[in-house]
Amino acid sequence: MSRPTKANIVIDMEDVDKDDEMGIDATEAKTSRKKRSVVWKEFEIITNSGDMKARCNHCKHNLAYKKGGATTHLKRHLKLCTPRKATLVGKDKGPKQSLLSFDVTEGDEMLSIFKYDKGKVREELVKMFVVHKYPFRMVEHEFFTKFCRSLNPKYEPIKRQTLKHDCMKMYISEKESLKLALAGINKISLTSDLWTSNQSIGYMCLTGHFMDSEWKLQKRILNFCPLEPPHTGLAIADSISECLIDWGIEDKISTITLDNASSNDLAVRVLKENFEAKEKLHFGGKIFHVRCCAHILNLMVQDGLTEIRDVIENIRESVKYLKLSPSRLYKFNEIVKSLKLSTSKRLILDVPTRWNSTYAMLECALENKSVFSRYKERDYNYKWLPSDEDWKRAAEVSKFLEVINDVTKVFSGRKYPTSNLFLHQIWKVRKMLNDMSTDNRDFVKRMTLKMKEKFDKYWGECNLVMAIGAVLDPWYKMKLILYSFPKIYPADDFQRHIDDVRESLEFLYKEYLSVDSQINSSMSSATYDSNPSQAKKQKTDDFDEWVITNSDIIPGNKSEIDMYLDEGVYKPGNEEYEDFDALNWWKANSLKF
Repeated sequence: MSRPTKANIVIDMEDVDKDDEMGIDATEAKTSRKKRSVVWKEFEIITNSGDMKARCNHCKHNLAYKKGGATTHLKRHLKLCTPRKATLVGKDKGPKQSLLSFDVTEGDEMLSIFKYDKGKVREELVKMFVVHKYPFRMVEHEFFTKFCRSLNPKYEPIKRQTLKHDCMKMYISEKESLKLALAGINKISLTSDLWTSNQSIGYMCLTGHFMDSEWKLQKRILNFCPLEPPHTGLAIADSISECLIDWGIEDKISTITLDNASSNDLAVRVLKENFEAKEKLHFGGKIFHVRCCAHILNLMVQDGLTEIRDVIENIRESVKYLKLSPSRLYKFNEIVKSLKLSTSKRLILDVPTRWNSTYAMLECALENKSVFSRYKERDYNYKWLPSDEDWKRAAEVSKFLEVINDVTKVFSGRKYPTSNLFLHQIWKVRKMLNDMSTDNRDFVKRMTLKMKEKFDKYWGECNLVMAIGAVLDPWYKMKLILYSFPKIYPADDFQRHIDDVRESLEFLYKEYLSVDSQINSSMSSATYDSNPSQAKKQKTDDFDEWVITNSDIIPGNKSEIDMYLDEGVYKPGNEEYEDFDALNWWKANSLKF
């Protein structure tokens, strides 16, 4: 904290009077001694046109001053100074006056009494520092305090230790609120990943996903904790189990999504065995482990790009060479302007481990490919100019990367459910690979073969979460399964996968139904038994025969899942085509199914 200035110091005039009684005054002090009267905490001596004056730090009014003179008139001024009185109100001294403010409610402005709430200010301060990741020491900065006081003179500065304490207090409060909310949730899905900081400290992040009572998809970070090396599957499983127990949700986990590291496979196996031992493995474990689709795409693309490694390396070195020197980049941009090419896309240097950044680099380089050759004529030190054949290969690769990039964006959606969209996107990828496999160019065939191997490794067996998610989308239902599976799987195997999806769907439906089937059964019995006078149904008459002949009959034992699948698919109108949300559809039809 900065040292308090004179303007920030306010004294109580009762203390001044006490000083007078004790005989402490500037008139009794020698000129060489420090002034001892407390009034000098709120006055400063200035020179005005050759005369010495005492200036009030509050109202800036100049009063007469003589070295060694009396200070009675200065004390009298302090008692009457209006700005000083306003400051004293903030310190619970002197008269108080209500402040008025305008509150806007439903578009109408209403005059109300403003009350400074110190607790509310500290609460909002905590939220600001947490959301924007400001360092705690900033709360002690001199100009941060001045800024807050310019907004409200009553603002009282706090220490960073106090801010830290408030942050932890809010964390505990929010955690208890979330625990209470999770207590009312039946099923929770998890996602987890490991991350290593630039200090080489390993961390694990665990996120919970669930649907609230309003059919809205929710997600909350349950834990972000350091994970001691080695990061074995057992260590990962133990850390996840501890977190679930802490939150009280160890019996509510339906699925867990992880990337494809071997340690994660072991972690899933350990967790699955633990849940099975407690008889809390939901849905028979059929959909417990979900492999991260975005990670599979990343592995697939990285394998395919190895076939044009030399082309990518030339373009990468070209971009790096230009961006390392402002003069080179300026010369390159001047050529762009002379050719009247678009300057909206700047050269991008990729991160080799992130294929989507490689795609962005290729896309920008291809737009400026004619510039590279012209730049070569002006810079003889430039040695990485791609050949015409290299540019053709880069253009071909960029086309399929564009498809993968669009698919990844769908996979990575956060504000809408995505599991119902996966199968359609995976079918697009498979169709693209099938089309590429018929290409006559050797590098395309080799690249396609590598990507197909990775595709079959992870999606050779049916992903039930992906398939069931598509079936529960009223836009797709079983139609997408029947259409896409023959194109994704071999001719002698696709029917087995279709049967697995239907069987698993029935299994899930029965498990959900078992929760309230007994209640529904008793209610049905009570309904029939409560009306003993009801006449027995007569044998089939002419009308019944006519209805059977001319109408579709719904069997009395037909399940809701069968009725849902037998209905036609729902096609959204043009207005809701892009924003269609399957959860909203189920919410609207919750009374029907």
